[in-house]
Amino acid sequence: MSTFEILMPKMGESVEEATITKWFVSEGDTIQEDDLLLEIATDKVDSEIPSPVAGKVKEIKYNTDDVVPVGVPVAVILLEGAGDGDEAPAANQTAMPEEKVAPVTSDSNVKNINITSDRFFSPLVRSIAESEGISTRELETISGKGKGGRVTKNDILSYLENRTSGAKAVTPAAPVKPVESAPAQAAPKEQPKVHVSVSAGDDIVQMDRMRKLIADHMVMSKQVSPHVTSVVEADVTNLVLWRTKVKDAFQKKYGEKITFMPVITEAVARALRDFPGVNASVDGDSIIYRKQVNVGMAVSLPTGNLIVPVIKQADQKNLVGLTGDINRLANQARENKLSPDDIQGGTFTITNFGSFKNIIGTPIINQPQVAILAVGAIEKKPAVIETPTGDVIGIRHKMFLSLSYDHRVVDGALGGSFLRRVADYLEALDINREI
Repeated sequence: MSTFEILMPKMGESVEEATITKWFVSEGDTIQEDDLLLEIATDKVDSEIPSPVAGKVKEIKYNTDDVVPVGVPVAVILLEGAGDGDEAPAANQTAMPEEKVAPVTSDSNVKNINITSDRFFSPLVRSIAESEGISTRELETISGKGKGGRVTKNDILSYLENRTSGAKAVTPAAPVKPVESAPAQAAPKEQPKVHVSVSAGDDIVQMDRMRKLIADHMVMSKQVSPHVTSVVEADVTNLVLWRTKVKDAFQKKYGEKITFMPVITEAVARALRDFPGVNASVDGDSIIYRKQVNVGMAVSLPTGNLIVPVIKQADQKNLVGLTGDINRLANQARENKLSPDDIQGGTFTITNFGSFKNIIGTPIINQPQVAILAVGAIEKKPAVIETPTGDVIGIRHKMFLSLSYDHRVVDGALGGSFLRRVADYLEALDINREI
């Protein structure tokens, strides 16, 4: 075979297409294995795609900003040593084939080890790992110097030079199947453009790709869902006192900094199990009640944009697990290291207005979900406290929780009851809870 087709890779379980945002090569360029070919964008995540082969770029089939379905050829590489006149293509070749899970043996001499991981490894890197008997878990420990922490050929070769022990036997856990999203809503009708006058000294800056996606998604959500917002004020005094008491010991014991968000997420996950009608999506005239509780967490990026990584199966994780997931996803989001799967499959979203000292807000629903919770800043306030000997005034830590919900399927009774349940779980926190 003399040519090799580069296919649009599948970057996540629910990703069906991607946008080409940049080509690093042109037709006629000579490339080596693992050289970068193009950059693609899926939703809000950008990924660089390297070449699995060496040769010459024979044909580029799509331009920058084209949207290409997964599995469609985007380029053709003329392999090294092949003449330009040899047109026989290599069948079904791809820059990143879908990988299957298989047990990894402890025998470092056994070949054909399947490398299965949430991280992307180029075919060349996988091939080197296979030939050297590197297990999936060991491969994931290698620090990458490519964009987003991608492991390059030089990274793995450098690792092998310093490697002093053989591959360890690791049997990878079965992957968690992400929640399938409801089919996309019908595209909204084109809205009339607003004429804006420009004055001297005004700066005009084009929206970047992520900001355009956010803008379109927010407008679509308001057009699709009739938004209603309910608000409660929760007394989180026990939560504040408990965190102050355990935060140092928690970090020393688990190596993780605990904030209020893991406890809030825990309360939300429990309430979603109590009220499955809030853990749902709408598909036409059908309501999809989600089996899994996958909680999205809005993260503000240094660019000023917003992204929502997802904590999968949040209701099945303890406080330590939630803390680790939240810290990891937040850090990866700010460092632009999230994978497409990290932002897929959410069934409910939390946004923290309190991190900006805001006390209350009315967030827009993250479609195709039916509700989103906004968490306000915690403030000290005088409050009436009931005691066996009568009411007294005391200083309490208070926080507003506001829930925006889709009134097509979530009525006031359901939305209000769910919100009250979240507040009840937070107020009932045992100040002597062990870590």
